[in-house]
Amino acid sequence: MQTEFIIREAVAEDTKHAQTIVLEIEESAKIRGTGIAKRTPEYVCKKIEEGKAVIALSKAGEWAGFCYIEAWGGKSFVANSGLIVNRAFRGHGLAKKIKAATFNLSRKKFPDAKIFGLTTGAAVMKINSDLGYKPVIYSELTQDEQFWKGCSSCVNYEILTSKDRQACICTAMLYNPKWEQNQKPKRTQWKKRELNKDLSLFERWVHFKKSVLLKSKSKKNG
Repeated sequence: MQTEFIIREAVAEDTKHAQTIVLEIEESAKIRGTGIAKRTPEYVCKKIEEGKAVIALSKAGEWAGFCYIEAWGGKSFVANSGLIVNRAFRGHGLAKKIKAATFNLSRKKFPDAKIFGLTTGAAVMKINSDLGYKPVIYSELTQDEQFWKGCSSCVNYEILTSKDRQACICTAMLYNPKWEQNQKPKRTQWKKRELNKDLSLFERWVHFKKSVLLKSKSKKNG
């Protein structure tokens, strides 16, 4: 039996889930062995109160997933951050639905902004690709110092700074609304076999990139 969820813009009442959401984000990163810019419950509450967050709830009212919006560089860049799905509700395609809802909310609130993301997750890269994001070099992202300051709590921050903020474990992806001005993106209907093949490619790329950068870090410290 398929579990039903409510996916909507978060409202003030949803701030009660902030602490649990932050803990889930941190624990999930530890399990994956990846670094993240740490969030606080207060920061998550602020995003909810500003109308810059999307939440998924079960029919019983339990939080099932979350994602929020951040604006940078004078609102010329927008990031969809903190995408997380409650472990109790994984395997239902929620991450893709939440990310799509957050992407649409971003386009509504910041129609002219470029939407970008930094991620180590192959599944998130695939979701981003389906929404129209493309892999880019770090110099194409916002140069807002406050954004990069947020990476200082990540375990891989040393790699980022050693590369003069031009590369790190995360893969940079960008959506530019100008790409759609002359031509709408083609929506390809993937077969299951093709989806698995595409996801596998992302996973191999993440593994290779992580291996190279971590070896570089090890040699430097050695």
